[in-house]
Amino acid sequence: MRLENVRLRYGRGGPWVLRGVTARLDPGEVAVALGRNGAGKSTLLQLCAGVLRPVRGRVVDRPRHVGWVPERFPADQPFTVTRYLTAMGRVAGLGRADADRAVDRWTDRLGLIPFRGVRLPDLSKGTAQKVGLAQAMLRTPGLLVLDEPWEGLDSAARGLVPELIDEVLADGGAVLVSDHRGETVRLPGARHWTVADGLVTEETTTGDPAVAVAVVEVAVPAARVAGTVARLRADGHHVLRVREPTVPPASAAASPPPAPAAASPPPVPPSAGEPAGGPARSGRTGEVAR
Repeated sequence: MRLENVRLRYGRGGPWVLRGVTARLDPGEVAVALGRNGAGKSTLLQLCAGVLRPVRGRVVDRPRHVGWVPERFPADQPFTVTRYLTAMGRVAGLGRADADRAVDRWTDRLGLIPFRGVRLPDLSKGTAQKVGLAQAMLRTPGLLVLDEPWEGLDSAARGLVPELIDEVLADGGAVLVSDHRGETVRLPGARHWTVADGLVTEETTTGDPAVAVAVVEVAVPAARVAGTVARLRADGHHVLRVREPTVPPASAAASPPPAPAAASPPPVPPSAGEPAGGPARSGRTGEVAR
């Protein structure tokens, strides 16, 4: 996703909140928007999420599926948690069965099962924020935009936010998040965008030139990719990319055993549908800079 000379103001003749912003966020990257209150962080995030349109300039290459969590979840809606999330899943393009499964998964993971029949206006701020996180993750987003996502959450839920971010990154998505609580220390390797005077500047980290950097390529089972990526980031490593699962070519399969001696009985053929070399295995590989 790229922002090209983006300018935005509220109302004709009003002051420019953002002026000439140019920035880029690639798949697999996370950026943290920093700045004082009123500097335009939320405006920037809404532009990136597609909630607002720039007055001038343009936002290009925005992923098709965007997960958007505002700082204050709009809980003044006459729906129960289940009805709201199911409807949002359908809006995201999920079929009824897939939407129901996604709602079951995320209400369980975020501790919302006891609240599924509760109307949104009757939720506490923290519980409503969890509903906002759930609706953003019903369909894995190519871009996840979080405006102060830790606000109002309990300690267990605050610890879950970095896990969700790492899962989006592991799936090749990008994440943009604002934070004034200092919670983004949980996101080592994140880029830092400072919003001030209508502009966005990026903090550059030169690092210690005396420290050598090595790139290590590792292979892990596909089911363990998200957890492995999360642990590597937590240890301060920079994950360069995650590849799709690969299947060894047929030529790499084990060769059939040599023909038995004349006195030996003929070998038993493999079961139908099973290759002679056994079932193929797949995994994901990633590159880690440390």
